[in-house]
Amino acid sequence: MVENSMINVAEQEKALEQATRIVKSEAFEMKRCLDKGKTMDALKHALLFLGELRTGDLSPKFYYRLYMDSINELQQLETVLIDEFTQDSSKLNNLYECVQYAGTIIPRLYLLVTLGVVFIKCGLGSKKELLKDMVEMCRGVQHPLRGLFLRNYLLQSTRSLLPDSPDGIGEKSARDGTVSDAVDFVLINFAEMNKLWVRMQHQGPSREKEKREKDRMELRILVGTNLVRLSQLESLNEEMYVRDVLPSILEQVVSCKDPISQEYLMECVIQVFSDDFHLSTLNEFLAACGQLVPEVNVKNVLIALIDRLALYTTSSIEGQSAAAPSKMELFEIFSAQAKDLIKNRPDMPMEDVVSLHVSLVSLAVKCYSDRVEFANMSFLSLRNILEEKGVESIEAFGKVGRELTKLLHIPIDEYKNVLKLSELPEFLKVLNYFDYRGKCNTSSYIIQNLLDEQTFLKNDQEIQAVFQLIEALLKEHAEADCEAEDFAEEQNLVARLVHMIRADDVDSQFLLLNLARKMLGEGGKSRIKYTLPPIVFELYRLVLGYRDQKDEDEKWNAKVRKIFVCAMGTIGALVSTAELAELPLKLYLDGAMTADKVPFDENHVVVYEFVSKSMSILEDDVADSRDRVRCLQLTVGALLQTSNLPEENWSPLASQCALAAAKMFKKPDQVRSLCTVANLYWHGKTKETNGEMLKNGKRVVEILRKAVKIATECLEPVVQQQLFIIVLSAFTYYYEDGCQEINIEQIEELMRRTQENAVQLDVSAEADSLERQLADAVKRLKLAKLEKHEVPVTPSLEDCEKVEEEQA
Repeated sequence: MVENSMINVAEQEKALEQATRIVKSEAFEMKRCLDKGKTMDALKHALLFLGELRTGDLSPKFYYRLYMDSINELQQLETVLIDEFTQDSSKLNNLYECVQYAGTIIPRLYLLVTLGVVFIKCGLGSKKELLKDMVEMCRGVQHPLRGLFLRNYLLQSTRSLLPDSPDGIGEKSARDGTVSDAVDFVLINFAEMNKLWVRMQHQGPSREKEKREKDRMELRILVGTNLVRLSQLESLNEEMYVRDVLPSILEQVVSCKDPISQEYLMECVIQVFSDDFHLSTLNEFLAACGQLVPEVNVKNVLIALIDRLALYTTSSIEGQSAAAPSKMELFEIFSAQAKDLIKNRPDMPMEDVVSLHVSLVSLAVKCYSDRVEFANMSFLSLRNILEEKGVESIEAFGKVGRELTKLLHIPIDEYKNVLKLSELPEFLKVLNYFDYRGKCNTSSYIIQNLLDEQTFLKNDQEIQAVFQLIEALLKEHAEADCEAEDFAEEQNLVARLVHMIRADDVDSQFLLLNLARKMLGEGGKSRIKYTLPPIVFELYRLVLGYRDQKDEDEKWNAKVRKIFVCAMGTIGALVSTAELAELPLKLYLDGAMTADKVPFDENHVVVYEFVSKSMSILEDDVADSRDRVRCLQLTVGALLQTSNLPEENWSPLASQCALAAAKMFKKPDQVRSLCTVANLYWHGKTKETNGEMLKNGKRVVEILRKAVKIATECLEPVVQQQLFIIVLSAFTYYYEDGCQEINIEQIEELMRRTQENAVQLDVSAEADSLERQLADAVKRLKLAKLEKHEVPVTPSLEDCEKVEEEQA
């Protein structure tokens, strides 16, 4: 089949090349004769190259190329004749008569049309009569392809010559015609071209049906150009369109009984004529839709008309146009028409049914935004059809699913407020026909719209309405088969939704967050790890915003405590239900730091409770050694941020941190963690210190000595050297910061051990790096000793550098 097609294309190219060669040759001779003033000889050559248009060997695509070459040459002939006979018009009548004796009809009619155009442009004869003669004489060609192109040439040649003055009485109007004569001319040409176009379908063997349909689709624009020309008539008014134009077009469309022609021409009518004309003839047009053959996809026609009028009506209302059809019952008309269409065509595919409702909902939402019952009626109609058809579930990415997605997105996009969806009770019922993936996709789209439009949830009814719409994302489902990445993305959207809860006062905000916490808490362990942390952060934000209202509320202390109790319970669910460790630990520590900033009566109790909870998680639930180190660092950092814990509460927590550091599984982790914990006893603050640092040097030295002891027990030379340098740096730091309990002999003893250890290391890149680190530590210690005037020798910085060189 492919080989035959390639051979056919090659033959077509060859035939076109031969015909084009003749056209160019004869056109050249024609121009030579015109240059010499031999008009009759020029016409003979024109007849010869126009004779190539009689061919029946070319397909529409190749025939069009030959046609364009020929027409370009004819236009040059027309230009020369107009110039010649503008000066002397006496010879033009003779030419017109001579051409009529040409032997073949195709060349003869092309030349007669050309000469007729010259007559009109030269102002000879009656324009009205000449147009009538030309359109009538083209009936002589009944071959579909040749006839279509001939009439197209007639239409193109006269496009600027059609009379376009209003109907009236006058000498000029009677001679040249009015817009009515132009309408008659185009309608006759349209009717004949449509007949020729339809006739193509019934010529040739049945096995070439697909090829003929393809050829016809390539030629459809030739027929549609007639309707474009009608729409361009400036004097064509609404009355004339209603009385003459549309009835003639619809009669031709309905009577041809051809599905390709009917569907294309009905869509052409919708696209080319003005919206005011459509509104005036809506019932007639819809009645004609009901008379089309069953093979026509009337759904496409109706959708095109609904979308066009919806756009027009919306723009008219926005512009407050006087012509805006504010009270026209467009929705009722189209709704009834769609209902009848679906009823009369029970075999209509479900995707077409949904697509039809897409346009109805679009019309209802865009044109009647204040009447939500119209949109709800469309959703109800679709739900009834789905029930009648026995549809139980619609696949999200199937044909029906894609159309249903468009349908559900329309009110979301147009209302720009997802809370208004609660006024469409049928919306949720239609949404529930989706499978799990479809429900999740639509729910995500709803949340994203809410975030983009900054739609805040201000009361429990609004929260319940939105959560009902996105229920698929909130609870476990048996049919859930979501990819981990998609699931995480969806749950993060739900988490962002929590931050859109904004009540007008603190009490209401707390109640709303508590309601959201209960609803989100039903999502199961896989969901709450995403959705509950935002509740906790919102509670912390709430209490920080509430701390300045202490004097305005008698129950301020009790309310603050209640907020922290709620936060603690929410975090506890992450531990017990979601079986998480590090995330709840971080939330507890955030809560401790938040409570420390709020001066309520029991803030030290809350801080202690939150930190102790985090320590319990560290001890019981964090197993990985690296995670334990990181979590201990977070705990120490949180304690360093607090300043209102009494000594009796602070000391047990700090001791527990030191104990946790010493109990690390790996000795390097123990050393590093002890150095971290030492910060607590130096930089930590308690209620008794009034914001000043503890600077408990004795405890710092104890911890660092313990770190040295553990580092000494490490058997790997490189690791031991790393740990010695870390502890040495810690000693030097506290020594610089004025820790009186650290004396220089302790540091120098550790430095000697470190330097001795460095000599025993094997040569390696890591050993070189450690050597540089040790040199930096030595330099830093020398500078510290200089500042304290405790250096008996080497008082200069240059001597420090010399020590480095000796070490190297």
